[in-house]
Amino acid sequence: MRRPRWMAVVVMPFTIALVVSGCGGGGDDSGEEGGGGDPEKNENTEISVFGSEPERPLVPGDTSETGGGKIVDALWTGLMDYDPVSGEPRLANAESFELTAPDEYTVTLKKDWTFHDGTPVKAKNYVDAWNYTAYSPNGQQHASFFAQIEGFDKVFTVDPDGDGPKPPPTPPEKELSGLTVVDDWTFTIKFTEPHAIFKIKTGYAAYMPLPDAFFTDKEAFLEHPIGNGGFEYVARVPQQELQIVRYEDYKGADKPKIRQVKFRFVDADAAYVEIKGNKIDFMDTLPPQAIAGNVWEADLPGRADVAPVLANQTLAFPLYDPKYQNVDFRHAVSMAIDRQEVIDAIFEGNREPIAGYGAPKLPGWEDGACGKWCEFNPEEAKRLFEESGWTGPIEITSNSDNGHKEWIEAVCGQLTNNLGVDCTFVPVAAFSEIREAINAREMNQIYRAGWLADYALVENFLNPLYRTGGSSNDNGYSNPEVDAKLATADSAATEEEAFALYHEAEEMIAEDMPAVPLWNTPSIYAWSDRVTNVRLTPKRELDLSYVEAK
Repeated sequence: MRRPRWMAVVVMPFTIALVVSGCGGGGDDSGEEGGGGDPEKNENTEISVFGSEPERPLVPGDTSETGGGKIVDALWTGLMDYDPVSGEPRLANAESFELTAPDEYTVTLKKDWTFHDGTPVKAKNYVDAWNYTAYSPNGQQHASFFAQIEGFDKVFTVDPDGDGPKPPPTPPEKELSGLTVVDDWTFTIKFTEPHAIFKIKTGYAAYMPLPDAFFTDKEAFLEHPIGNGGFEYVARVPQQELQIVRYEDYKGADKPKIRQVKFRFVDADAAYVEIKGNKIDFMDTLPPQAIAGNVWEADLPGRADVAPVLANQTLAFPLYDPKYQNVDFRHAVSMAIDRQEVIDAIFEGNREPIAGYGAPKLPGWEDGACGKWCEFNPEEAKRLFEESGWTGPIEITSNSDNGHKEWIEAVCGQLTNNLGVDCTFVPVAAFSEIREAINAREMNQIYRAGWLADYALVENFLNPLYRTGGSSNDNGYSNPEVDAKLATADSAATEEEAFALYHEAEEMIAEDMPAVPLWNTPSIYAWSDRVTNVRLTPKRELDLSYVEAK
């Protein structure tokens, strides 16, 4: 038995305009060089950043949640990266990344890059890493991101009975036939069909290189990860903190100015108290206690700002649990929620209700696919609920350490009032505990979910979550007609055609309601008096290449 994690991720060959801009505070961010920092303090100050305990070991091909993702992004740099203000893709470790045939890319690396152990970053380090991630017996969460490369069907096999007792068959091959090392600095990528803008995705964690040390002593690597990015790993105290230090031999254009960073794994409410007292230096999202009454404006004058982020909030049903199989029940839950009332009461209006599975300003996304199912209609919700035959209370679970308690309790109150059923919030101490249960398919309660863009296309909000076996399809949703519609959209000839087809797929998903769309999640972020040139990226991360001590 193996938990299926594959998906076919295809990005259409059309040009996109990224519309999300990073925001900055604590200093002048009008130019690339910034200003106001103290070079001496940059060398002697360790800044602290609010974070969450990584769910899994820090292997890029197996890191798919935000807590670990922030750290992986600091430790690694890929062939491409994304501009911290516009989000636009740009060359990083790649010297060139060219289509040499309609179905083939040739990549040439910059020759002076090294891993943190001093070994050179060569073409084989990318090819070896991608082969390792794609090979299904390795159980990497990002295996599906290589599905368009020739030979994927020979290195990845699907579990024949999902969570059943049968083991998946061993793949006939261990390496993707579409990857070829030409020389130390060059490799080619051949696809099963044209995939012209594959390179846009290669700034994402799934595509990072791995040093030879990973393959010679994996246990040592897991204890002390070795990347090729602007920071290198120092130490970690589980459930408490993780330290990184600037890699002095880093050759990227975004070399950090600050020398040391500590990620602190603390409760959001406690972190807010600390940032008010300048005891933590950065929070990417403030908790409800700060948002209620907009008290953050008085608590943090000149030390907080609001930034748009391509992200949404949903409630997901574990569909592998038989009690959630009735679609009338799922629609009833959605229609019993007054989204705007929760937004006004808990978030001071700092959210927008969504009626679909994307987010405002997401390229290719049009709100409204959810239609009547996302409209507040307590009378119809009550009728559907009674027809569903649901018995017993409703429980909603989430980690309680990052400010979700208030809004979930508000939603529960609405369900109780509008459906006539007891609803309770069942907290779990840490996000990592929730993820362990989700990955093991052991959830038996409705759970908080959501999505933060890996890259700025509507496709990224649909294929991973709602395609059968998608890499982040955690609740077991499957509809062959949705799969077919998404596949048609993936291979559409034009941008307009693709976007229209994705919208149709969203409408079909809403008819099934595997998850309830709620609202977008812009970030109110804050910083201490000790730092300047603070900038939030479109991925909701502190721009560690830009921030300075003062």
